[in-house]
Amino acid sequence: MKAKIKKYLPEIIGSASCLTLGMLSGLSVKPSDSLWYASLAKPFFNPPGWIFGPVWTILYLMMGWVVGMLMRDKIKNKELILMFIIQFIFNLMWSPIFFYFQNIGLAFFDICLLWISISIFIFASRNQQKIVILMSPYFLWVSFALVLNLSISLMN
Repeated sequence: MKAKIKKYLPEIIGSASCLTLGMLSGLSVKPSDSLWYASLAKPFFNPPGWIFGPVWTILYLMMGWVVGMLMRDKIKNKELILMFIIQFIFNLMWSPIFFYFQNIGLAFFDICLLWISISIFIFASRNQQKIVILMSPYFLWVSFALVLNLSISLMN
C-alpha cells in the first residue's frame, strides 16, 4: 500500500488540493444564498440540489489527478500547468459570483471564460490521452452548467 501511495503521490496531492480549494469556494455561499437561489425561476432540466456535491467532488478529484500528472514533469508541462491554473481560477470564481454576489450575468461571463479555457486546455493536451479522458467529464458538466446558467439568466 505504501508503494502505491508513493507511486501516485503527486496525483494524490493534486486531488486533495483541487478538492480542498473547490470546497473552500463552495463555502463562500451563505445560508441566505440558498433562499435567493430557491426563489429564482429555473428551467425544467435544473438538477436537484443534492447532485452538485457528489458530481463536483468527483470532478475535483479527477482534475487534481491531472494536476499531479502534469507536475511529474513541470518543465515539459509548464504551459499546460499555466492553462490549468487559469481555468481553475475561473472555476473557483463562479460560486462566489453567482451565489455570494448574486450576479447571474457576471457568473455567465465567468463560466463562458471557464468553458473556453477548458477547451483550450483539452486541445493543448490532445497528445496526452489520459488527461483528455480525465478532463472530458468536467468539460461536459461545465457545458451543461453554462446552458443552465444562461437559462437562469434569461428567466430572471
